[in-house]
Amino acid sequence: MSTYTYESVAKTIDHSLLNPTLTVAELEEGCALALHYNVASVCIMPYYLGRCAKLLHGSTVQPSTTVGFPHGGHATAIKLAEARQALADGGTELDMVINISRAKSGDWTYVAAEINALTEMAHLNGAKIKVIFENAYHGDAAKIRLCEICGEIGVDWVKTSTGYAPTGATIEDLMLMRRHSPANVQVKAAGGIRDLDALLKVREIGVTRVGATRTAGMLDECRVRLNLAPHPFKQAASVAGY
Repeated sequence: MSTYTYESVAKTIDHSLLNPTLTVAELEEGCALALHYNVASVCIMPYYLGRCAKLLHGSTVQPSTTVGFPHGGHATAIKLAEARQALADGGTELDMVINISRAKSGDWTYVAAEINALTEMAHLNGAKIKVIFENAYHGDAAKIRLCEICGEIGVDWVKTSTGYAPTGATIEDLMLMRRHSPANVQVKAAGGIRDLDALLKVREIGVTRVGATRTAGMLDECRVRLNLAPHPFKQAASVAGY
């Protein structure tokens, strides 16, 4: 296993705040936690992205949100409207769900056109895009075709899952996605990365981002293994007072 630093591990994590039952106080606390641990991004429910962007302003933690989440069945026009609002709210990374129905129907022209439209919008506004396949519903041939489409379009990441399907990221899928994506397209694992060992394992096969809810536990363990001083998270006063 290659060596790693605290920062390289922390900057692999997209701290996920997408559970629909999270309260405003919990969303606030989640943003504060992400800042404390200096992760890559906060992926938050769309309605709270504007506030999230303000909380993260001036840091290296990116404000991100979802488009067409979690089932991907929105009309393309609605996904574009979601993306436009997210960009206006300060989002710098968008995690979009493909139209799973169209992919399973073999309508790759539709799937590609939608991915391309959203990628163009993101890139024209200086943002990045992650394309969620929801691998639980596709065979290997479809996953490979999706990687090819995303490579041709030039998306920033291909991503395994939403976390709301029967299965999430698997080592086999991540290896397949890395193998069939060009070098300029990164791979994100989501669903099932629950501890530091799992995170390190997927990093070894070329994954550069991981969606996580157990961020604190993973990064506290990382500090222990690297013999760094403890850096436990304490709820910020602004969270309770917002």
